[in-house]
Amino acid sequence: MPKRVLITGISGFIGAHFVDHFLAKTDWEVIGIDSFRHKGIAERILDSEYYKANKERVTIYTHDLTAPLSEILKNRIGKVDYIINMASQSHVDRSITDPVPFIKNNVDLALNILEYAREYKPEKLIQISTDEVYGPIKEEGHPEWAPILPSNPYSASKAAQEAIAVSYWRTYGLPVMITNTMNVIGERQDPEKYVPKCIKCITTGESLTIHAQGEKIGTRFYLHARNFADAILFILNNVKPAMYPEADRPERFNIVGKTELDNLTLAQMIAEIMGKPLNYELVDVHSTRPGHDLRYGLDGKKLADLGYNFPVSFEDSLKQTIKWHMARENEEWQSIK
Repeated sequence: MPKRVLITGISGFIGAHFVDHFLAKTDWEVIGIDSFRHKGIAERILDSEYYKANKERVTIYTHDLTAPLSEILKNRIGKVDYIINMASQSHVDRSITDPVPFIKNNVDLALNILEYAREYKPEKLIQISTDEVYGPIKEEGHPEWAPILPSNPYSASKAAQEAIAVSYWRTYGLPVMITNTMNVIGERQDPEKYVPKCIKCITTGESLTIHAQGEKIGTRFYLHARNFADAILFILNNVKPAMYPEADRPERFNIVGKTELDNLTLAQMIAEIMGKPLNYELVDVHSTRPGHDLRYGLDGKKLADLGYNFPVSFEDSLKQTIKWHMARENEEWQSIK
């Protein structure tokens, strides 16, 4: 029997890429939950060629996970083999501007999906988290289970999700696994994110704001959303959850791109691929984003030691993303809010 996988936040940028990847690489049935109140856009899925060719394998329910699932909705979803909980508000600037509802949103949705899992007992539950829970690095990337030191309300809300998931793993025996990943790029991404923002500014000739601290420019590792989905698929297919009391903590994996770039270098790469000039302004990071970390990093050795390697290089991923965003038929994605 094909597996049944439940994806929360399914019509978000990353969730939609997960749908594409699972439809392309598995025979699984995909069930999704999305509120469509935040950054979820149905067209991310409806316009996909993978979806159009496999509609019978996809079911999406509209529900705001800050509220518990009703008995009717739980019965309609039924038992699933895997849960991937990625639903979250994720924009750091908005978390700084209005932290209380932002944090409450992310905590409440984690609780409600864990309560559903406690009742319906999936084989595996992956809590999708971020590198930012660890705070900045000075030299080498953070290993799994490094100290948690979030620097902003967004990363604090993700750390809270992790802590709650670990408590359900230990108290209720849920088969939780946690993944931490870095900046994700790809087609159909919200224009508030860095790569589409670069593409838009370069296209229009506007000046791009780049965060810096003195002469130091922030750096990140970037990963295409389909590579991210592929890594999660690998974990689901090859890793057995560690369970308490045999283990003192759940399985945890860093999913990290191989190339570290400062944000100016990345913008220059994008401009070169587009064949257009780059206008930019270096702005003191703490004047625009208090508590901002210039450099994040994760150690990806654990996943690599299991034999995993990303199928598409960063360079090819970036070119593919830019080509898609520059296509005339995709211009409407630059204006979404």
